[in-house]
Amino acid sequence: MRSLQVKALTPQDLTAAVDLDRRCLGGLWNLDGYQREIHSPNSDLLVLQRSEKTEEEKSKGQRAKGEGNTRHSTLDTPHSPALLAIGCSWAILEEAHITLLAVDLDYQRQGLGQALLYCLLKAAHNRGLERATLEVRVSNQAAIALYENFGFQTAGRRKRYYAETGEDALVLWRGGLHHPHFPQTLANWQLAASDRLGRSGWQLQELEAKNQEAGNSI
Repeated sequence: MRSLQVKALTPQDLTAAVDLDRRCLGGLWNLDGYQREIHSPNSDLLVLQRSEKTEEEKSKGQRAKGEGNTRHSTLDTPHSPALLAIGCSWAILEEAHITLLAVDLDYQRQGLGQALLYCLLKAAHNRGLERATLEVRVSNQAAIALYENFGFQTAGRRKRYYAETGEDALVLWRGGLHHPHFPQTLANWQLAASDRLGRSGWQLQELEAKNQEAGNSI
């Protein structure tokens, strides 16, 4: 099982964040842009990265080395970036505006986006915000499906929102972050995200710890 860590972006991660942005988003923000987000009290800028190798991973690596195996382990991908995923949301009055959510191309469809979206919405709930909004390309069906699984609904459409392609954007909206039942919704999302990561061979410690707490409270 591969270990993941979720954390706030730090100044030491800036170069890796810009690199991930360039590869996944075409250079949406530059170094100065990410630096401003780090220092903004109204921004939640989170990343996923590989944790230190587990004892199982270390043991497998040592066995492969001892056997003279030069092939990649099944635990690895052809690309090993410093950051695997990045997400950001702004707190604007009672609203969390999700400005970006990107997963490295070699690590997509493994549940990382689902886990990071959960973390952003939990951060919004912790701030006492009431709703969340975002824009997404109309052609990005995978992202739209992910957001819909988290209860987002289409609230509008922005014509030719993406200047480089002229593509429209859907405006998605999700309310109820301040309702009394929302903590249980968060707990359900934790369980679903943890299960999805586990089926892809990942373990996010933050989710696992909270899953145990949720299980004890049911």
